[in-house]
Amino acid sequence: MELELWIEFFDELQNVRGRSQNTVMAYRRDLELFVAYRKTGSSIPGFYEFMKMHKLSTRSQARVISSLRTYFRFCETRGMKCSELRELRPPKVKVGLPKVLTPQEFDELYSAAESSDPIRTARNQMTLLFLYGLGVRVTELIGLNVSDFNPTDRWIKVLGKGSKERLAPLTESLTKHLTHYLQEVRPQLLKEPTPAVLINDRGHRPSRVDVWRWLAAWSAKAGYAEPVSPHRFRHACATALLESGADLRSIQMLLGHASIQTTQIYTTVTTRTMAKTIDEHHPLSHLKEIEK
Repeated sequence: MELELWIEFFDELQNVRGRSQNTVMAYRRDLELFVAYRKTGSSIPGFYEFMKMHKLSTRSQARVISSLRTYFRFCETRGMKCSELRELRPPKVKVGLPKVLTPQEFDELYSAAESSDPIRTARNQMTLLFLYGLGVRVTELIGLNVSDFNPTDRWIKVLGKGSKERLAPLTESLTKHLTHYLQEVRPQLLKEPTPAVLINDRGHRPSRVDVWRWLAAWSAKAGYAEPVSPHRFRHACATALLESGADLRSIQMLLGHASIQTTQIYTTVTTRTMAKTIDEHHPLSHLKEIEK
């Protein structure tokens, strides 16, 4: 059983609002969960229990509710009355601070990305330089094309969420690494013509699964208990820039955040780091406790 205006809703998401394929598929999964619940019950409170039964975290539940509210708002713009829009309320989500990758951890992963094949090593390390140096999302990373690179002005065009383009500036060092990779490494990885910058072991544009698989392998080789996620590089890039004095607006533009509020979470991370540093090194941190 599909929901009413199902086709119209997804057509608008993709063709009018310009949502990415991954975002559209996420909406579809969320709505399909609601459809599955409707086969067993109809009350909104029961749906919350249904989500818990499926072991959805509070954050995942909030995303599902947000997807449903977006759908029901769309239905109301088409003249339907949707009581669910007023009944559905997202659970309170405790916003956690992003887990940042340290420079030492990056160096360990960079070394772990080495293989017996120097060509694959160069490709692996180029992948890490993109993730850490530009803070790109996985989809943005695998979508980079050779024609997006401007070595003269030192920038690369990134296609972000909602098909929004941004020009990401490259450091002189990263520009040299990328130029070397494109001239000397990439041609040896190709099996057939493709505009993609990164090339997987099969000679094609890598998939999201490829990147996750690579990171899992390098993380294990570096001795980490769990794989380092691509998003940790994004957090590390933003935090490193902020701690080095970059302004929030510049970081927002580099990462492609729609709102400056998303970028501001990194100020909390750096404040916490600063407090720890002061606590460890400031002479007043060794004061005796006040006697009561």
